Amino acid sequence: MYPRCHLSTLRLSLFLLLFSFFPLSLLARPFVLVLSQDDLKDIQNDDTSPVGSDSSWDDDDFGGTHVKPDEELDPGSWRRLFEPTTTTISTSEDSLGSYYAAVNKMISTSINGDARMMEEAAAEIETEANTEGDPHARSVLGFLYGMGMMRERNKAKAFLNHYFAAEGGSAQSMMALAYTYSRQDMYEKAVKLYAELAEIAVNSFLISKDSPVIEPIRIHNGAEENKEALKKSRGEDDEDFQILEYQAQKGNAGAMYKMGLFYYFGLRGLRRDHAKALMWFLKAVDKGEPRSMELLGEIYARGAGVERNYTKALEWLSLASEQGLYSAYNGMGYLYVKGYGVEKNYTKAKEYFEKAADNEDAGGQYNLGVMYLKGIGVKKDVKIACKCFIVAANAGQPKAFFQLAKMFHTGVGLKKNLPMATALYKLVAERGPWSSLSRWALESYLKGDVGKAFLLYSRMAELGYEIAQSNAAWILDKYGQRSMCMGESGLCSDAERHQRAHSLWWQASEQGNEHAALLIGDAYYYGRGTVRDYERAAEAYIHAKSQSNAQAMFNLGYMHEHGQGLPFDLHLAKRYYDQALELDPAAKLPVTLALTSLWIRKNYADSFLVHLIDSLPEVYPRVEAWVENVIMEEGNATILTLFVCLLTVLYLRERQRRHAVAAAGAHQLNEHVVRAAH
Repeated sequence: MYPRCHLSTLRLSLFLLLFSFFPLSLLARPFVLVLSQDDLKDIQNDDTSPVGSDSSWDDDDFGGTHVKPDEELDPGSWRRLFEPTTTTISTSEDSLGSYYAAVNKMISTSINGDARMMEEAAAEIETEANTEGDPHARSVLGFLYGMGMMRERNKAKAFLNHYFAAEGGSAQSMMALAYTYSRQDMYEKAVKLYAELAEIAVNSFLISKDSPVIEPIRIHNGAEENKEALKKSRGEDDEDFQILEYQAQKGNAGAMYKMGLFYYFGLRGLRRDHAKALMWFLKAVDKGEPRSMELLGEIYARGAGVERNYTKALEWLSLASEQGLYSAYNGMGYLYVKGYGVEKNYTKAKEYFEKAADNEDAGGQYNLGVMYLKGIGVKKDVKIACKCFIVAANAGQPKAFFQLAKMFHTGVGLKKNLPMATALYKLVAERGPWSSLSRWALESYLKGDVGKAFLLYSRMAELGYEIAQSNAAWILDKYGQRSMCMGESGLCSDAERHQRAHSLWWQASEQGNEHAALLIGDAYYYGRGTVRDYERAAEAYIHAKSQSNAQAMFNLGYMHEHGQGLPFDLHLAKRYYDQALELDPAAKLPVTLALTSLWIRKNYADSFLVHLIDSLPEVYPRVEAWVENVIMEEGNATILTLFVCLLTVLYLRERQRRHAVAAAGAHQLNEHVVRAAH
């Protein structure tokens, strides 16, 4: 009999994974993985299975045993500059005073745009990198060369500095290198780095209760600021949070639980605060709130803000399970499989994992998969383990993605597929402690420090985060000089700023951001920040079209209609126009006009009408400029407004006069008819 991994997994048809911790946005499509029967390998589930002897499989696939602070997982991090009160400075980091002083100067300069100070900071970083051999300074130097900040933009020097920094233990340079390799389809090298980074990220995850999805915030929605998302990220300054806090202080148990949740996981722009989380959870429990019991069990098992106590953890988890919280069974199973606070008991662990899995708990599915993967208390069965991981991943369990990535990487359970392994490892690695850059960037942006936000998003963009790439590019386009963009010798020129925004949008478009692909296409089509190139514009629009973007399809139809960058083909043009309307009903007016143009072009080729239509793109900017410079000039606009009002009054009076004449005529006609009748 198969384990309770969910009955649908027993069908060897299509497995669709919507990775829920990837941004669900109209700007960047979610990562989708489709597995078929061909992906599942036929393997022997006996003691000769390669899993047990494969060194790539951890001894602790359940996780949570060797939890390290973020400072150790991400050495050289800028955390001590942004979160000094929560950072424990190790002996090794204490020797990096000069490095942190230089980075702090660079960050401070990004606020006011002082080119001289930025040059000093860059020189100090270069000295630390080349003279002292500091790998973290090398990492930042690689960033400066890659962006062209106070140094000539040089990809080769950027790569070399990141390479030696990674060799010296810089996790962020490993991210930058892995992203560079993956962009060049060098998957053998990329997958090794991402595998190591994903393992570091997994070590920072929670033990039994997985945190809610905390995504980097996209600060823009198309060309406009994403006001709704920003409003929800203001932390304690948010009005909704203040209302919730007031309700909690008045004794509302649900509000107390949410307050604890926000502080424990660092949600809605709050900094993580385990002490406050513990306080609110305990208050909620006193009011009979059962969900807080499960999280108290997690807190004591993890030792988050309290001394680790597995006995208390089991007590709280047991109380939660008695209240019908089946996910608490996953935590109890974890304690029994590890032997924490209790004697190891694989039978009980399996029973608890199955109870959680039966009630659609992703953690229970994952841990049950680990038992079958390693043959712990059950007969080893990699195929069943794989199916459990698929279900867990479908529910957004990050450790399940990690296991599936291993399977694609090693060819155990799934056919070896390095591009897929690289993509999955990258998704997990991006949840590592270095993702804190996004929170600091957002906080800076909300405070109005646009330059600092741009610097932090740029650093994150180099590590391969699509949202950071689009955020940095949007800041450049939106704020211009206020972005405090630093070029090779000072503040960026217009050309440098356009080139950098173009590069960032291009990288974002490669990772599925359709808005970015459209902007790249427009840049090439109109020659904005680059040389006009219709063929490259068409390539960008085709890339956006592949993500079912109506605007891109309309643009491709137009280019086929006019033979710009694509073959002149009226049939293809019509097909693209029709597809644009199918995808977006709001495109009815432009599509109707475009189809009318096609009909005229087809039936009246080389006529005056066709020449008139073709001249519109040239005439329109001139008309627009005339309206802006002449009509919209303040004095002219006033005169024009008065003139239009006068015409309106005259028209209305004339209309009234005609109605009066018509009414009089009708009255006379009626009198004439009456007389004739008599």
